[in-house]
Amino acid sequence: MSEKNPYEQLGLEETATFDEIQEARNRLVEAHAGDRKQVEAIEAAYDAILGERLRLRLEGKIKVPDRIRFPERVVEPPPEFAPVPSKQTPDWLQRFIDTPSRADILLPGGIFLALGLLSLTTPAVGLALGVGCSLYFLNRKEQKFGRALLLTLVGLVLGVLIGLQVANWILPQLRQISLGGESFAALVTFFILWLINSFLR
Repeated sequence: MSEKNPYEQLGLEETATFDEIQEARNRLVEAHAGDRKQVEAIEAAYDAILGERLRLRLEGKIKVPDRIRFPERVVEPPPEFAPVPSKQTPDWLQRFIDTPSRADILLPGGIFLALGLLSLTTPAVGLALGVGCSLYFLNRKEQKFGRALLLTLVGLVLGVLIGLQVANWILPQLRQISLGGESFAALVTFFILWLINSFLR
């Protein structure tokens, strides 16, 4: 076997690709696994071919493809499908949150601002009208009166409680601008109702 050239030893043509050389070597080593002398001869032929190919490459006689010479330039093709972005908010929360249009924010805001100004003189009348407006705006979105009533009542209770609590803390400042605690609580309530009407369903 030693009189054959390395290509003949592996059963290859001299134009064989690197993959073909590797495949032939692996196949022959597996076929002669019990014969140590044969395996050594196969490995020697394989090494001789690789050594010759390296020498030819260094001499510039073998053109190396750019994808091998410059692997950093190879741009991977885009994936066939884009990954689905994960949801960042739970489903139950998404059912309550609304993405309002500009009109859905400005119209209730203007009405609640007008009612807030009215509540500076008569807080009870302003709150009564605010509850009616809140019911209207919330019911208009989903056509669910029960949900609209519940959200309005929650907004009303939260607004009054938070408003009265904060009013007690800043009572001296409120007196300086001649604003009563009930009027301040009404303003806070209108702000909370506006948030609920604009950003909840």
